[in-house]
Amino acid sequence: MPMGLASLRHAPLLLVTALLASGAATAGDATAQTTSRDWLSYNGNHANDRFSPLSQINAANVNQLRRICTFSTDDTVAFQPSPVAAGGTLYFTTYNATYAIDGATCAERWRQVRPAKRPFLPVNRGVAYADGRVFRGTSDAHVLALDAATGHVAWDVVLGDGNKGESIPMAPIAWNGLLFVGTAGGDNFDVRARVYALDPATGRVVWRFDTVPDSGPAARTWLKRSAANPPTGGGMWTSLTVDTARGVLYVPTGNAAPDFVEQLHPGDNLYTTGILALEARTGRLLGFVQPIKHDFHDWDIAAAPALVTTRAGRSMLVAPGKDGLLYGIERSGIDRVASAPPGVRQMGGARDALYGTAGPNGMVVRYRTPTTTRSNTTTPLRSDRDTRFCPGSQGGTEWGGPAWNASLNMVFVNAVDWCTSVRLARLDTLRGAPGGAWTGDYQGGFGRQDPKDRWQGWLTAVDADNGQVRWKYRSRAPLLAPVTATAGGILITGEVTGDVLALDARTGRVLWRDDTGQAIGAGITPYEVNGAERFAVPTGINSPIWPVTGGPARVHVYGLR
Repeated sequence: MPMGLASLRHAPLLLVTALLASGAATAGDATAQTTSRDWLSYNGNHANDRFSPLSQINAANVNQLRRICTFSTDDTVAFQPSPVAAGGTLYFTTYNATYAIDGATCAERWRQVRPAKRPFLPVNRGVAYADGRVFRGTSDAHVLALDAATGHVAWDVVLGDGNKGESIPMAPIAWNGLLFVGTAGGDNFDVRARVYALDPATGRVVWRFDTVPDSGPAARTWLKRSAANPPTGGGMWTSLTVDTARGVLYVPTGNAAPDFVEQLHPGDNLYTTGILALEARTGRLLGFVQPIKHDFHDWDIAAAPALVTTRAGRSMLVAPGKDGLLYGIERSGIDRVASAPPGVRQMGGARDALYGTAGPNGMVVRYRTPTTTRSNTTTPLRSDRDTRFCPGSQGGTEWGGPAWNASLNMVFVNAVDWCTSVRLARLDTLRGAPGGAWTGDYQGGFGRQDPKDRWQGWLTAVDADNGQVRWKYRSRAPLLAPVTATAGGILITGEVTGDVLALDARTGRVLWRDDTGQAIGAGITPYEVNGAERFAVPTGINSPIWPVTGGPARVHVYGLR
């Protein structure tokens, strides 16, 4: 890696506004001790199970929810963060701005704006919080550390080349003195993603793992590699998962490219469309599973998997895919090697060069549960006519990962039921260029989506042990937002129609809804402030690929009457 990409630099303070009016934070407020009342990462905790232990709002009283306050930005973006709640403050991002607002009143505490060229998809999925700082990625592949009390930039490290199409839209995750983050852009020519561990105090790179290696046995799984057809893909889009008991980092990886042209990337294309298990301290490969093999539909594992221990005692990863399937993956092989003493771990059998210490069976898919319509999934794509397949390139589960309720032994996941038609470019005309899309469609994009009157969304509840469907809720439009579960026995999520809604987790019955007037594609955050449970609901999607009603990015706070 060129030294310039790993060099640390302090960015100039481009714009930080600190409000001194009533309701503004003091340094003590913003670094208050965090508890279970908080929501400290994109999916709430390191296990990424989107479960809150709060129960003040429950199935009996959720119909009394009302809007307490609203914070409106001036940003017209694809607003997709899950706000982080820490010590009474909400932190969230747009592609070029970071905000802190009072969790009780929605009063702005500070904002930090970093001027940047507006990307094709103006999206950022939020921050991580640790030790009085918030951390975020940028559309030109930087990572920033900001003082949580003031918004001042503590450091700015460069991890990629924005001119090539590399970016960091995912929300980082912090644990045990390390900050984990990965690069995206794998649908662009010659972009190979990487996952990093950084020192949160300085931004120094502690270790790096290439999801599409340049050398070694994994590189040999790209059978048609050449200068004109370089291995491409493996991006990370949402967040990562940490097993804190065993020190394992789970990394979901994106598709190989050109997305639709399997003829140019035959083979296993490691480590794309799968989940890596890495030793969090060192980045050493412990295992890899590839639920989606030989992909030619742009079907990533885009959402971070949830760690669950089922009612039957099974140690599982639950991972939804863009292919419209929810995968139940046993991880007991990873548990064993990660729990072994270090000396034993190094000597425990011949290390598999491709699949890591646990070998090819360290993670095993035990069930595949459909969450959307699936049709024409194996039909070859052609250059002389369109081929329609479901779910499409914008189908299945996008960035909104699963939620988990252990008392019910249920996993809940939203999905998009929307089909795509693709016609391939002729191979003799297909040329890649640095910074350009590398999909293989004859128009250069991601295919033609069905009309809106043919789209829908599903929220599916699944038994975590066997993958059986317990119930389903149908929406008349795609469900992009993640689902959030609470100890009050409810689920809360949003629809691109603009409705925020609460459902009974046991039955799927809708208990309450409210029309925000703006499409919702972001995660809803439960938290407690001043002794009262609240829900932070981000609204506003403005995107060239999602034909919905957007408007300025807003955060609405709901509570009981």
